[in-house]
Amino acid sequence: MTHADLAYLELTEVSKRIQSGSMTSRAITEAMLERISALDGKLSSYALVTEEIALAQADKADQEIAAGQIRGPLHGAPIAVKDLCWMKGVPTTGGMTIYADFRPDEDATVVARLQAAGAVILGKLQLTESAYADHHPKITPPKNPWNADYWPGASSSGSGVATAAGLCYGSLGSDTGGSIRFPSAAQGLTGLKPSWGRVSRYGVFELAATLDHIGPMTRSARDAAAMLAAIAGADPQDPTALQTPVPDYLGMLEDGIRGLRIGYPAAWVEAAADAETKAVVASAIDVLASLGADIREVSFPDIGPAIQDWFPLCGVETAVAHAGTYPRLKSEYGPALTGLIELGRGLSGMEYQRIVLNREDLRGRVNALMAEVDLLILPAMGFAAPSLAMMGTLGTDEELMNSLLGFTCPFDMTGHPTITLPGGFTPGGLPIAFQLAGAHGAEDLLCQTGHAFQMVTDWHKRHPDLG
Repeated sequence: MTHADLAYLELTEVSKRIQSGSMTSRAITEAMLERISALDGKLSSYALVTEEIALAQADKADQEIAAGQIRGPLHGAPIAVKDLCWMKGVPTTGGMTIYADFRPDEDATVVARLQAAGAVILGKLQLTESAYADHHPKITPPKNPWNADYWPGASSSGSGVATAAGLCYGSLGSDTGGSIRFPSAAQGLTGLKPSWGRVSRYGVFELAATLDHIGPMTRSARDAAAMLAAIAGADPQDPTALQTPVPDYLGMLEDGIRGLRIGYPAAWVEAAADAETKAVVASAIDVLASLGADIREVSFPDIGPAIQDWFPLCGVETAVAHAGTYPRLKSEYGPALTGLIELGRGLSGMEYQRIVLNREDLRGRVNALMAEVDLLILPAMGFAAPSLAMMGTLGTDEELMNSLLGFTCPFDMTGHPTITLPGGFTPGGLPIAFQLAGAHGAEDLLCQTGHAFQMVTDWHKRHPDLG
């Protein structure tokens, strides 16, 4: 097995090898740290590599596994987390210069749960400023390993790059308007945005409290299921976390999808996706139908208000999240984040109430639709990763942002879960993805369907050629 082959193993595969004794967590972790050292200088996916912590965790994992104390499917496997997530005593910046010296005195719940599952944490992954649209002007943005001239996705850009480039076996991202789905789609990954509240947000820097979702970015639906199982569940530190029991996501993967009702919003997709993306969705529909799914054409509610409302709603919630530092430290904020906060600070109470009512209306309509089908299939983005030149005005170009958010922000507004799956490539070699969306709490069906698709396709097994 070459070093690249080793680096691109799925998370659950590498943990099996470690737990079987054919590999050690220490050796895998050292190999991953060497790969980060060799490649990340050009990719800039890591904000901080926690080498000493990772090696200590790997040694502990090896000792426990040798003693027969196996914690589960993540035990011994090296992963990384978005630099929104607190790690005790470790710098956590949220992509912002004002937090350069911040060292939390406790772990985020998701970090604590990954550690309890025996995962080895390689470091903190780079992100846009406060997880909004653009990177802070003083931070070097991560580079898409498929083509450095193309967008790696915001804001979980570092999570996407590190996972796609074989610099970790899985990562945590966050999604407020699409930022698990964008980098997953742009880089050929499987990204799971859980239902709002399925994963605790305690100890995760806030962008917009009622829009933020924390979830895994991985190489397969199996890996996503394994990571979600580790981090999901009720949390006394976060009263908004769902109290419902966490299903056995991995145990349900092989149940198949025969008879599963999958809705296809044809009119929406036809109007908002380019030809290459529509072809990928059509191909995925054919595969799922061949596996026994019942594909039905459906009508999705009007998303226009959701896209328009997302900006001021996110702005209000971001202004609240940053009230302790903005406008007091305004000069240290980048232009995109400044613009969002100012938008929120200028919103009237009546305008905000209109947004709340529109949001509840959309949520109710999507809930009604999800009572008729089990899942929806649609693009993750309406096009493959755009060039960096096109994305240069992302934070200030309203038309471009509206187009980009079309297939993502409605499910942040409603809180419904989605899984993003690789489904093809452009003629130029860039990944194209589709997504499945489900009812609240339907992460089990999303993982199950994603796994069924990936058992008969190999799009998720293709990787950038980095050596």
